[in-house]
Amino acid sequence: MFIGIISDTHDNLTNLRKVLGTFRKEGVELVLHAGDFVSPFTAEPFREAGPRLIGVFGNNDGDKLYLRERFHGIGELHHGPHELELSGRKIVLMHEPRALEALVASGRYELLIYGHTHRPEIRAGPPLVVNPGELGGWLTGRATYAVVDLRTLRAEILEL
Repeated sequence: MFIGIISDTHDNLTNLRKVLGTFRKEGVELVLHAGDFVSPFTAEPFREAGPRLIGVFGNNDGDKLYLRERFHGIGELHHGPHELELSGRKIVLMHEPRALEALVASGRYELLIYGHTHRPEIRAGPPLVVNPGELGGWLTGRATYAVVDLRTLRAEILEL
């Protein structure tokens, strides 16, 4: 299973629509969002494009209740860190990397995903650590995202 990983979209609907279109063409069935959607209207590109979503709130997500309401039927939004299992892989999804090193050292997970820094990172595992960078492109001028093959636990950072 291939998953798309994004973070820090910060209301950039143009980039969000572009990456979701790319994911659709590539057959990505699930998108993990590591926080900072910002506004509830960011649900619309997901509703249009159709991939399932699992996300966590970031530090810039203000109206969490309305965000959850708008994403109802599209996917699920959680307070992070959020633990999940996909294709038999134990995963943690979070926004801020406060407990990142403790989670790495725990040996409990095969994939750790975080955002917040706006800097893309792939750290080979175990566990594999991925920060897709910022999809919004506002701070760095680069709109980046990641794709992970859960079968092989290989990740790639790509740029729009």
